[in-house]
Amino acid sequence: MNSALETLKTRGFFQQCSNAEGLSRLMDEGPIAFYEGTDPTGGSLHIGHMVPYFAFRHLRDAGHIGVALLGGGTARIGDPSGKDSVRKMLSYEQLDINTESIRRQLDRFVGFDGKSAFTANNKDWLSNLNYIDFLREIGSHFSVNRMLSFEAYKMRMETGLSFIEFNYQLLQSYDFLELYRRHNCRLQIGGDDQWGNIVAGVDLIRRIEGVEAFALTFPLVTTADGKKMGKTEKGALFLDPAIVTPYEFFQYWRNVQDADIRRFLLMFTFLPVEECDALSSKNPNEAKERLAWEVTALIHGREEADKALAGAKAAFGDGGDKSAMPNIEIACSRFDAGINVIDLFCEAGLVPSKSEGRRLVQQGGAFISSSDGELSAINNVAEIISPDRLNSNGELILRAGKKRYCLVIIK
Repeated sequence: MNSALETLKTRGFFQQCSNAEGLSRLMDEGPIAFYEGTDPTGGSLHIGHMVPYFAFRHLRDAGHIGVALLGGGTARIGDPSGKDSVRKMLSYEQLDINTESIRRQLDRFVGFDGKSAFTANNKDWLSNLNYIDFLREIGSHFSVNRMLSFEAYKMRMETGLSFIEFNYQLLQSYDFLELYRRHNCRLQIGGDDQWGNIVAGVDLIRRIEGVEAFALTFPLVTTADGKKMGKTEKGALFLDPAIVTPYEFFQYWRNVQDADIRRFLLMFTFLPVEECDALSSKNPNEAKERLAWEVTALIHGREEADKALAGAKAAFGDGGDKSAMPNIEIACSRFDAGINVIDLFCEAGLVPSKSEGRRLVQQGGAFISSSDGELSAINNVAEIISPDRLNSNGELILRAGKKRYCLVIIK
């Protein structure tokens, strides 16, 4: 097998391929162009979106040419794959804003140089399509029966599939055809939920151009206990630091299950396989700390990764810099009167509501530091937190459960 494909397989980026032997031979002949598509349905990517872009970088680093296709056109319809209801329709103006935001995020991770890696926007060829011509030239190559056999459509047939969504596969297939014509693109990569859409594009290119194109999908990543990877208590693990801070991002990886360490080191870092294996055989906490630093540095930069590591060490009493922890400021005058423990945890953003705060305290999950820095559980929902808990710097630390911290600074 071609060395680039072997790398993807070794690191866990290989679920289905339309013709692995044929693709391997083509890649052995020289660099090929490939693409991965992302619809700008929101203003930020989350870590689940990034799985194909880690593979993107491996392929680019092996000498192949990557196109990051931004779906400014397809997002106007919305992909039904993996959804049990119709996506919310966004204005064209909002989609343009989202597109630029996602382009910047991808540029920081991929590094678009215009040669080995660059972006395209399918709005450029989809927004002014003549519908009648499109149906005659493209729609005539699609079998409704075959489309309905794909899992994405079968799932939605149970809850209701709109006609506008039914067109999505045609448009994504047309994207592949356009990228073949414009950039000689022969391979589309993506998550395994995109298999039906991708092979439809492969078939369209074969029918119209008489050329074999290829589909390669990656597994949808779950944690060792079967849960969807990248889900936090606050929701998805977004890349935007205004939604998920670099410290919170770091803490997600620092707290993964031991059984996921090796797999996540292989998929979400560019460390050599041998180093991933060596780390996995060491102390799990050391391996998770390295995993957290590597992924945070790739997404947010080395400086933010260093700050997050320092904050994590401070939170766990292992030295470090507390200023890197999530923090809030509270006026001294308010604190002098004492603050109810539930109000304090709500204000710190560690619980979304007072009812959740009461539940946290009642279940023994609310911890507050004393003046000497030791964390202790608070079991009384009516307890008032007074200034005698502050350390010499006028601070205290809150902890919700085992993983979430906040530094309270009195001003």
